[in-house]
Amino acid sequence: MARKQDPSARPALPSFADTVVIGGGTAGAAIAGLLAEHSDQSVLLIEAGPDYGSFAAGRWPADLTDAGVIPTTHDWGYDSGEQYKPRVIGFERARVIGGCSSHNGCAAIWGSRLDYDGWAALGNPGWSTDELRPLFRAASDRLRVRIPQPSEITPFQRATLDAAAEAGIPRVADLNDLDQDLGMAPSPVNIVNGVRWNTAFAYLDPVRERSNLTIVGDSPCDRLEIRSGRANAVIVAGREGLVRVETGRVIVAAGTYGSPAILMRSGIGEPSELRAAGVAPALELPGVGHNLHDHPRVTLSYAGTRELQETMTAFAREHWMPEEQTIAKARSSRCERGFDLHIYPVGGPDPTTPTGWRWTLEVACMTPRSRGALRIASADSAAPPIIDHRYLSDPDSEDLRVLADGIALAREIAAKPALSRLVGGELSSGSRAATRIEIEAFVRANCWHYYHPVGTCRMGAASDRSAVVDSRGRIHGLDNAYVADASSMPVIPRANTNLPALVVGERVAHWLLER
Repeated sequence: MARKQDPSARPALPSFADTVVIGGGTAGAAIAGLLAEHSDQSVLLIEAGPDYGSFAAGRWPADLTDAGVIPTTHDWGYDSGEQYKPRVIGFERARVIGGCSSHNGCAAIWGSRLDYDGWAALGNPGWSTDELRPLFRAASDRLRVRIPQPSEITPFQRATLDAAAEAGIPRVADLNDLDQDLGMAPSPVNIVNGVRWNTAFAYLDPVRERSNLTIVGDSPCDRLEIRSGRANAVIVAGREGLVRVETGRVIVAAGTYGSPAILMRSGIGEPSELRAAGVAPALELPGVGHNLHDHPRVTLSYAGTRELQETMTAFAREHWMPEEQTIAKARSSRCERGFDLHIYPVGGPDPTTPTGWRWTLEVACMTPRSRGALRIASADSAAPPIIDHRYLSDPDSEDLRVLADGIALAREIAAKPALSRLVGGELSSGSRAATRIEIEAFVRANCWHYYHPVGTCRMGAASDRSAVVDSRGRIHGLDNAYVADASSMPVIPRANTNLPALVVGERVAHWLLER
């Protein structure tokens, strides 16, 4: 099944493939790689961004492989528009093979038992914690996930670990203990010798030379062609215009923003919303684009002392120095089960700041109740979707209260001797916010996201009109079309979503192989 291929060549789109995977991101790369590895059927993977080939070929841009910083290139350019005037919030998503696993902070976090048992309890068999645990292990092995050694932890991160313990958040051994709901530790990471080990390296490189796999970059999907309850073809916006690829099966894995947009352009969604965008309805599924949510987050900034800068500079001379490294699982006063907060330090050189350094404590609500929606403005695949997260919009203001509690806890950590002597005073615009009303006003004015959008093609039973796919990822009303990425998550897990999204890909790929 092996073939020799010029690493600089761009394969042409075939006229037919047994399976077309749309989107070569975190989940899509895994699905295509697993299907090609374990079957002889032809698999076509189309990716809107570039495919730089294997890691060994050496053509990857340095900013995408350097795990020490989060790159800003290869972005789709999505943002909030005028929704939060005068602020504009960027909704960064990676347009490149490997998707967000090629530009994220490499936090390989699993979440909590409550998350996946909760998915199963919503009527999604096969998604309980005990059923997914082997897939989390397999995915972590593929991504070469490891826990950093103590000698790798930067002075700023070590000081925050010590301060958190002083504030009552104990140091724990492994953040991926799904039954442990309080503690702080170095984050498990998919980093190999300072390289961000993405899903393209992990799942595609081992099978790139197989004759049954074709990977075509710079080829965004325009829409699916729907006939008689099947997706007969995929229409691709290739380099030479629209190209029609017939297929026996389609897996949409274009992400929480991309997957619903593709379905809508294909005529799948709420009919009134489709007609408003100039698209003729083909399949009524009102849930497409709805249930959008993310972990809302606020940032507390600190001045930093000369001692901290000098200590970090000395550390950088001997070690690589990531911006993010540790995470605390914590509870607000609203939390009755599990945990509902992440608090994590971010620190290192930053040329955009007056001092050339950045020191922050980030506070994220991990159990958001607010829900937003995504829609398309037209049938033009080049037009960005309209994204409305509606942060802090839940009617009981629970998300707001959780974040306000999180700010109080983060400030308590920053005030502990282990950290206060290094970070100095708070610089945040809400640094003088002391009363609950003032803190909540600061949260409303400064809330943004944790880069974890989910839910716009949520899984659930056909009787649930808000569900888009069934528990095995198949689109309700279509025999041969699936969605398998973070968009299918019914409720966001208490985790950075890279590993959970990858497990969604693993789960659906294994079911498809059984067929």
